[in-house]
Amino acid sequence: MGINAGLKDDQAAEEPLQGAQQAGEENLADTQVHAEETESNQEESNQDSGPEENNLTDNGPVTRENPGIGNLTVHFIDVGQGDSILLEYNGKTMLVDAGERDKGKVVTAYLQDQGISGIDYVVATHPHSDHIGGMNEVLNSFQVKHFVDSGFPHTSKTYENMLTTIDEKDIPFEVAEEGKEIEFDPAVDVEILNPGQEYSDDLNENSIVLKVSYGETSFLLMGDAGLETEEKLMGGGYDLDSDILKAGHHASRSGSGEAFISSVSPGISIIEVGAGNDYGHPHEEVLERLQKASRVYRTDLDGTIAVTTDGSTCTVITQKTGSEKVVTGTGTSENGADSPSIPIITRETESEEVKSEEAGEPGTGTISSSADHAVYVSDLNLKDEWIEITNRDASPVLLEGWKIEDEGSKHTYTFSSYTLSSQAAVTLYTGMGTDTSAKLYWGSESPVWNNDGDTAYLYDNSGNLISELER
Repeated sequence: MGINAGLKDDQAAEEPLQGAQQAGEENLADTQVHAEETESNQEESNQDSGPEENNLTDNGPVTRENPGIGNLTVHFIDVGQGDSILLEYNGKTMLVDAGERDKGKVVTAYLQDQGISGIDYVVATHPHSDHIGGMNEVLNSFQVKHFVDSGFPHTSKTYENMLTTIDEKDIPFEVAEEGKEIEFDPAVDVEILNPGQEYSDDLNENSIVLKVSYGETSFLLMGDAGLETEEKLMGGGYDLDSDILKAGHHASRSGSGEAFISSVSPGISIIEVGAGNDYGHPHEEVLERLQKASRVYRTDLDGTIAVTTDGSTCTVITQKTGSEKVVTGTGTSENGADSPSIPIITRETESEEVKSEEAGEPGTGTISSSADHAVYVSDLNLKDEWIEITNRDASPVLLEGWKIEDEGSKHTYTFSSYTLSSQAAVTLYTGMGTDTSAKLYWGSESPVWNNDGDTAYLYDNSGNLISELER
């Protein structure tokens, strides 16, 4: 199935994408997906396997197979403000998202630490950089058998680069279809609940949503899907009841509605979120809602979280520094919520933090996340044409000679003699106006930001990339 196969009457999807994305799209459109039906320990046959077909199967009446002899482990990898989830079962692996670009090495190192040399499925829930930024590093480090995408087009360089790599490596490309299942393993059901037949205008709401079931244990992985998708799922007749919920959109108030949490009724909720992130995630009201319903784990507090199940019991291991301790989950959980239907054991283990050096690309300086700098791009509004820069340091910062650029460096704004006060923000508008301490004007008579998707880059006066924000 080619990349266009999943696009449903969307004008943006019909328009040719520029640069690498267009080239990748044309080649991927001819890519056929092989259905590989092999026993778990059988080597791949070199004989012709017959007609090619896609590896997403129709989800008819579910006949649950007995759990296999092994355990299913789902790793919620700590990639800061982003998502990356690894599924392991019976020698098979699936990676869902790969965090920001500077986290690609972190994800790769973590997989290698698990003894993984190849990945059966890589899933990109949607094309925001905090989910696919690290994909190129992963795709270039492992042999990947299948790539599953939401199918919704995006014009960012991050997405284009990912498509180019998929094309160059001739990785079979599939578009997720609601109601189908990913053929991960006969003992593990991986059902696609979203996106639907028609795409939303909100990129987050087009996230691939997966329900993973093994025996009596189930996981609901929401990507960045929010209230709109939750309403659709509740009205779609799906069995949403799940033991473990990966909260949508980093537990932002844009998702995890009260009715939805009641429908899912999780025993455990996982929040993938960065410490001290610029967005205030998780939002307080959502965190309280999840804590009332379940035991909550967060990657900013707990590090990487691994949930292992034999289909009837569940073990949670958090990657925190400290002595090992074991807590048996019975009766009422520590936060007051009723315990889930399956027994839960939690362990806190001491582990060495993964360290990696991020090399900057030629001509762009060192790439760092905004969390590493006092001055960062805190917001970007593509339609209203403005960008916000924030200084969270205790001292003012002279921005003279600093630059703002869009994707592809088509437009550049250079700060003149301007000082950004401590704990303050300045908004840079595209059009004409009179500069003040809180508002600056680019002076452009034409739009700068691409409404279909763009990235703002902030460089210091030495040309080092200080911060970036993709919308």
